Amino acid sequence: MISKHIHLKHCLCIVLMCCVMSGLHAADKKLGQTGFQFLSVTNDARSSALGNAATTLENGVNSLFFNPAGMARSDKTIELTASQNQWIDNIQHNTYALAFRPGDGRMGVFGLTAQSVDYGEVQGTLPWQNDQGYVDTEIMHPSAFAAGIGYAVALSDKFSVGGSIKYSGQQLGKSIVPDADSLKVKKNLANATSFDFGTQFKTGFKSLTFGMTFQNFSEEINFERENFQLPLTFTIGITMDLLDLMPEKPKGQELWLYADATHPRSYPEQVNLGLEYAFMKTLYLRGGYMMNSDERDFAVGVGLRKFGFSFNYAYTPFGVFDYVQRITLGFGF
Repeated sequence: MISKHIHLKHCLCIVLMCCVMSGLHAADKKLGQTGFQFLSVTNDARSSALGNAATTLENGVNSLFFNPAGMARSDKTIELTASQNQWIDNIQHNTYALAFRPGDGRMGVFGLTAQSVDYGEVQGTLPWQNDQGYVDTEIMHPSAFAAGIGYAVALSDKFSVGGSIKYSGQQLGKSIVPDADSLKVKKNLANATSFDFGTQFKTGFKSLTFGMTFQNFSEEINFERENFQLPLTFTIGITMDLLDLMPEKPKGQELWLYADATHPRSYPEQVNLGLEYAFMKTLYLRGGYMMNSDERDFAVGVGLRKFGFSFNYAYTPFGVFDYVQRITLGFGF
C-alpha cells in the first residue's frame, strides 16, 4: 500500500512538470514580453551567494521566494527573516517573511511574505512649446510591492510539496495627459495576482535531492493599451552533500553542491551553480556561478547561525552596474 502511494506521488509530479513545460513552450513566442521584473530579483542573501541555485535549498521561510516546498522540513515553530538588497542604480529592495509550524509539523508550515521596492526619485516632465520642448513638473517616487501567503508540507520522509499566492503591484508615478480641451492627471497603477508551486524529492541515495518549481503564474495584465504577463519561470534543480561520497565523512562538516536549470519567459535559459561549505552548522562559506547572464557570473557570501539567530551576506559583481550587496537577518525557535 505504501509503495502505491509513493508511486502515485511520483506520477503526480511528472504530470505537473509536463503541464508546466507545455505552458512554457507556448510562452517561448513571447520572450521578453513580461512586466513586474522586480519579482525576478533575488533578495535572500544565502540564495544569492549560491548563484540563485535555490530550487533544492531547504531555506526555511525564505524558500517561499524560490521553491515553497523547501519550507516543509523547517524545525522551527516560529521563524522571522528580513532582507535588504542594494540593487543596481540605487534601487532598494526589502523583503520580510514569517513562518509558523503548528504542533510537530505534521500539519505543515504556513508562511507570509512581503516585499517593497523603492526606485528612487524621477523628475517628471511635460511636453511644452518652448526652446527645450518640455517643462519640469514634479519629482516622482515610483515603487512596487508584493505580499503573499504560502504553505508547505512533507507528505513523506522523501517528498515535499508547497505553494503560495501573491498579490503584486507597481506605482509608476503620475502623468499629465490631454483630455478634450484641457489636461488631466492620471495615476499609473498596475496590480496582479500570481501563484508559485514547487516540489522536492529525496532519492534515498545519500543526500541526493531533486526539486522543481514554477513561479509567477498569472493571467495577462492590461496596462494602457498593452497586455503583458508576469516573469513566469520554470526551474529544475539537484543537490547533494559531496562529503557523503567520502569513505569517512569529516565530523561536523558539509559541502553542498547545488545546480539549477532555469527556463524563464523573459530571457534565455540559464544554468546556475552553487557551493556551500558548512562547519558545525554555524559557519557557512558560499560561492555561486551563473551561466548565460549578461552582466553577472559569480557570487560569494558568508553566513553565521547560532542560538536561533542567523546572518547572511552576499556580494555579486554586476558588470557596468558595479556590484550588488545583500544582507539577510533571521530568528527562529
